[in-house]
Amino acid sequence: MSADDQPASNNSHPYDDLTPDRILDAVEGEGFPVSGRLFALNSYENRVYQVGLDDQPPVIAKFYRPGRWSEEQVREEHSFSLELAEAGVPVVAPLPLPSGDTLGREGPFLFALFPQRGGQAPDTSTPDTLYRLGQWLGQLHNIGDREPFHHRPAMSILPAITDFSRYLTDNDWIPADLRPAWDSLIPDLINECARLVDQAGDVHSLRLHGDCHAGNILVREDRLLFVDMDDCRSGPAVQDLWLLLNGDDLERSQQFGELLEGYEMFREFNRRERYLVEPLRCFRQLSHCAWLAQRWDDPAFPRFFPWFAQPRFWSDQVLSLREQLAALQGPVLNIPGQY
Repeated sequence: MSADDQPASNNSHPYDDLTPDRILDAVEGEGFPVSGRLFALNSYENRVYQVGLDDQPPVIAKFYRPGRWSEEQVREEHSFSLELAEAGVPVVAPLPLPSGDTLGREGPFLFALFPQRGGQAPDTSTPDTLYRLGQWLGQLHNIGDREPFHHRPAMSILPAITDFSRYLTDNDWIPADLRPAWDSLIPDLINECARLVDQAGDVHSLRLHGDCHAGNILVREDRLLFVDMDDCRSGPAVQDLWLLLNGDDLERSQQFGELLEGYEMFREFNRRERYLVEPLRCFRQLSHCAWLAQRWDDPAFPRFFPWFAQPRFWSDQVLSLREQLAALQGPVLNIPGQY
């Protein structure tokens, strides 16, 4: 690492050195006429800002968290986003810089610029919205299946659940009085996840959005738009579908049917992947806890998630994981009209 790649001071976290002047200088250094207006947007994993420009719309500047992704992995995110956009899939892709590249560097930070896009989260309880989302996801997955990622990670449910739990226990995040309950619960969760993964059988893996929940989709003037490809990775197609489901079993079943009706206009869906929905939900719950623990040295996390370090949070997690164990042991997500 060169001297230019080192943080400007010995502060506790690299983002402490990402000052407003440094942000504006980085964007201006790429040939964009910054006006001096800067507005921080809600983002915890990375740092994201709206940067005002002279006589043109603002741009969104995303500064990647140092050490999370390699340059090769970020470039694969950009390449996939551009491939989707070029094929007509509505996704926010990075803007080309004057050099023709999409990735800039400011000291230890990789950054990219994106066009500003507005909108609101879709109402995923609406059948027509789910049908249209399914259509776009079918097309997104057709493109995602053209070639594999070479640097981005692949989803590995069972090893990851084990690793998440081990990180939390090894770093003493679980209160002592809850450790017996936690230590007895995790093996049961892993066993039930393993059973369902086995029932799913040999599942095809492809490039995915990876974090396709309603908060990462915008609707404006009846147009859908996928945003934030930061978690794109390889995995089963159902990973981009299940996060759009909510409500009770019947409601989720009906929503799944609407999604698949649109999806299968463009791509066949392997019905056995529905056995992975509850293991994926377990994976997400534990990954969220591990993520917060791993990021606790970032001053933004104790400030915005103070409840994470409280015993009540972990008591609630044990209860939630017990409920998740019951869901793993219960009926698999049904598809209307099929058994």
